[in-house]
Amino acid sequence: MSSSLPRLVIAAPSSGSGKTTVATGLMAAFAGRGLAVSPHKVGPDYIDPGYHALATGRAGRNLDAYLCGPELVAPLFAHGARGCDLAVVEGVMGLFDGASGQGELASTAHVAKLLRAPVVLVVDASSQARSVAALVHGFASFDPEVRLAGVILNKVGSDRHEAILREALDESGVPVFGALRRGGEVVTPSRHLGLVPVAERGAEAVAAVAAMAELVRVGCDLDALYAVARGAPSLGGAAWDAAAAVGDSFPEPAASRNRGSAPDPGPRTPDRLDRPDALELPDRKGGNPRVAVAGGAAFTFSYAEHSELLAAAGADVVSFDPLRDEQLPDGTQALVIGGGFPEVYASELSANEPLRKAVGDLARSGAPVVAECAGLLYLARSLDGRPMCGVLDIDARMSGRLTLGYRDAVAVSDSVLAANGTRVRGHEFHRTVVEPGAGASPAWGITRPGRRVEGFVQGGVHASYLHVHWAAVPQAARRIVAQATEVARATEGVTPS
Repeated sequence: MSSSLPRLVIAAPSSGSGKTTVATGLMAAFAGRGLAVSPHKVGPDYIDPGYHALATGRAGRNLDAYLCGPELVAPLFAHGARGCDLAVVEGVMGLFDGASGQGELASTAHVAKLLRAPVVLVVDASSQARSVAALVHGFASFDPEVRLAGVILNKVGSDRHEAILREALDESGVPVFGALRRGGEVVTPSRHLGLVPVAERGAEAVAAVAAMAELVRVGCDLDALYAVARGAPSLGGAAWDAAAAVGDSFPEPAASRNRGSAPDPGPRTPDRLDRPDALELPDRKGGNPRVAVAGGAAFTFSYAEHSELLAAAGADVVSFDPLRDEQLPDGTQALVIGGGFPEVYASELSANEPLRKAVGDLARSGAPVVAECAGLLYLARSLDGRPMCGVLDIDARMSGRLTLGYRDAVAVSDSVLAANGTRVRGHEFHRTVVEPGAGASPAWGITRPGRRVEGFVQGGVHASYLHVHWAAVPQAARRIVAQATEVARATEGVTPS
């Protein structure tokens, strides 16, 4: 990467201040000027990156110091920003809000410091006058290592209101890079887990992003913002590389994996994939195993690095839409079903009986099937009373309770995704429950917060509510591809093609 890549972090005092509108608008406005803009989002959010991708034409990338560790934030940033002229990073919650009880860890401020990036604060000024200067002064002085470069005022009521706000901030010495008028907010509909994803809105999402770009173009000083971005200091270190990550991704020895406190995993049965010598990449001369990844409106939650890791491990990665496709892609030898909103599309998913049967047949063949959250629901016997794939003897339903937060976990069963004892950090985000919540061979033991087991390991199936970022555990991709290769050889007698 260019060590002097221009970059900005867009933050706010709290959620609901307008970060997504401003960040997405800036991305689209700068892209409209002909710049190659790299979009990023702090934290585990899957939805905002969809709008970022629409604004820039590039994959939205997450930067999560909890899921991936602080040491991977800058390398992942550099990987996503290769070949770009500017990077815009949208923060999460308030500037200094991070993982609960973990200080600054995974906060926007933490990521900004790891990236050595200037911060622009989006302030909801709708109910403020001169007090805005005190608010901004507090954020500017709270952590001297965070460089607060200036503010963008949101929900400004009038010319007079704007003048009062600017005068107050002039006294504080903090530059004002823009003022967006109240009533000019872009409509971005929400539901139980946040904004409605781009994949579900089609032309409406395109229009919304265009409106964000125009709002920012008219209300902000883009030249001044770009000058601040160009003033970011050099950021050293190599960019993350999927091939290198997979090449170094052998499991830890059993002795180190099982250290520390964790739910008792019970008797350990070593499996073929628990040995480093069993994790060889497929022979590319014979063709690569095909891994199908669910997409479409019902399954929008995924990290771009997952497909990149699978490809680096030797897979032919193809996508399919369970709402439209009646069969899995030809030659599918492994299946990855990420998160999303299957509860919204339960009727349509249930009505696609041919695909439900194909998924069930693949799972029963022993092929790798990895399902997270929405994928777990899809593999259930039923979802809100509607038949699903029936791979797991569980029933899923919507609930009135939001389950949300970071989790520390340990694999308590050998699986296609992780060897017994593998420690991960994950994230839960759902308003559904499954009954029962864990199988005879659970997927994970949650070690913090609380202690419990959850999820299911059954044959080649690994299904769980826990979202894990594979950049932190790249051996997951290698295990999936290795298992797909072995199953294909066993069932077909030939190397998969």
